[in-house]
Formats: sequence, C-alpha cells, structure tokens
Amino acid sequence: MPLDEDVRQILSVMAPPDAPDLATLTVAEARLAMGATSALNANPEPVAKVENRKIPGPGGELPVRIYTPEAAGPLPVLMFFHGGGWVLCNLDTHDGTARRLANHAACIVVSVDYRLAPEHPFPAPLDDCCAATRWASENAAALGGDPLRLAVSGDSAGGNLAAATALRLRDEDGPNLVHQLLVYPAVDPRCETPSFEENGEGYFLTGDTMRWFWDHYQSSAADRDSPYFAPLCSPNLADLPPATVITAEFDPLRDEGEAFAHKLIEAGIPCDLIRYPGVIHGFFGMHDMLPKARQAVEHASRNLRNAFRTT
Repeated sequence: MPLDEDVRQILSVMAPPDAPDLATLTVAEARLAMGATSALNANPEPVAKVENRKIPGPGGELPVRIYTPEAAGPLPVLMFFHGGGWVLCNLDTHDGTARRLANHAACIVVSVDYRLAPEHPFPAPLDDCCAATRWASENAAALGGDPLRLAVSGDSAGGNLAAATALRLRDEDGPNLVHQLLVYPAVDPRCETPSFEENGEGYFLTGDTMRWFWDHYQSSAADRDSPYFAPLCSPNLADLPPATVITAEFDPLRDEGEAFAHKLIEAGIPCDLIRYPGVIHGFFGMHDMLPKARQAVEHASRNLRNAFRTT
C-alpha cells in the first residue's frame, strides 16, 4: 500500500530531506531534536487525575506519572514504558498516549521515567521497569487499582521493555500479568530483516539510528545473548501473558515485531497481531493528526478492556 497521505505530510515536518539522521548527532543533540516532536500532540485528552510521583527504584528515586480516568474503581492497572531507543524521550513526550490509554482502556496508567542509556545501559532501564511494575502491584489498592488486573505496555524500545518485563516477572515469580501491549517493539538487535532493508531510510526511524540505539543500550557483547535484552532470541516464550502486537508497514521494526508475535503464538500464547498499512514508526502517538493512530489506540484499548474483563 502507498504511504498514507497524512503520514507524508507529517514526515515533511518531522523528517524533512535536509534533516540529519539522529545517528549522526551527539546524544544531547538527539534528545533535543526528539523532544521537539512532542509538540506534534499539543492537545492532550483530559484525564480525571494526573499525578507525578517518585517511587523507590534500583538506582534511587524513580519518577512515574499516574493517570486515573473517570471510572468506578477498583480499576485495572497498565504499566506504560515509553519509546525512544532507550536513549531518548520521557514522560512528557508520551503524555498524550498515556492519557488516551487511560481513558479508552478504562484503567490506571503508570508511566515510568526509567533511566536512559548510554549513561545507564542494559539492564538499568529494564530493572527500573520491573521495579515499577512490582511497586504498582504492591500499591495498587492505594491507587484505586486492582493488583490482579495488571498489564504492561510500551512502544518501540518501550515495547522491548514491556516484553522483557513480562519475561523477567515470569522467571522471578511475578507479579502475574494479564496482558502485554507491544507497539512496534524493538526485539532483535541483529537488524537484518527485510523490513530493515525496505524501510531503513526515508520513514523517520532509519536503520542507522536503530543500530545506534542498540549500541548505546548494550553494556557488553554478552548482552545480546540475554532474552531480556533481545526478547525475540528467547528460547522459551511459554507461560507469558496474552499479547497485542501492533506493527507499521513502513517501519524497519515491522518484521521483528511480527516474528515475535508468531513466536508467541507458536509457544501457545494468545496473540493479536495487527499491521497498520501506509504508516510509519511512531504513528501510534500521532493521535491529533492521524486517524489510523486513533484506530490503533482504540484497537489496543479494546483488547486491554477484554483482558481486564476476563480476569
């Protein structure tokens, strides 16, 4: 399918032909450039309650932002881990997405401001996400939530962290999760799929930038053998929570996300895989401008509501 016309217009603003590839910038320059894209969603949905807190984390105080919709409790709890290649982005860049998920999935969303690489490479970001998920489980009642209806979610690098959190919690005796929402997850550091070749240039996220992200996230060559670093390479995906995997047609990460979904299905894990045609990496957060983003959020939210309802 051709590139969506709305996406073409967005690309002309986000990634004009003369824009430098993030992989050619310093980390500080890349963070500044990526932070500017948060202005693309300037009209966030109202949520009944939004609270910034700091919770105990492996590296000290860990900032989180808790979104509570207008709904009768106790409510399900959804952990949200933002994308940005483990190097970029923060609570503010993904504020709009967290708000929409809270409202549309009728759940408390705990968005986690995990430590970033390269200052804090693997496993520090994952340690923070696991610690925050355990904290949410232990403190759900005080938040107005239900600890038995707990799920994880994330986009891109956040999808990696959500999948890896599910793996680690399975291996470390919980808490139990009822769902994992993985939006174009980065799960394979080899970067050798056909979609990397097809979509490695001209569609916002480039192949070079993704390799740059993986290199910053990695603390040693041995990391690449860890399923918590590269979930697609895990030899055992049994006993994980059901999943929703969303991919984008013009995305270097398309094939690895879909391969991970098929591997979950082969392991006996219920998984709803949906590819959105005509769109690029990052589209899920473009709710103000892109109808397909709103469709994807609603699809994900419907699956979350069903998961929370059947628990």
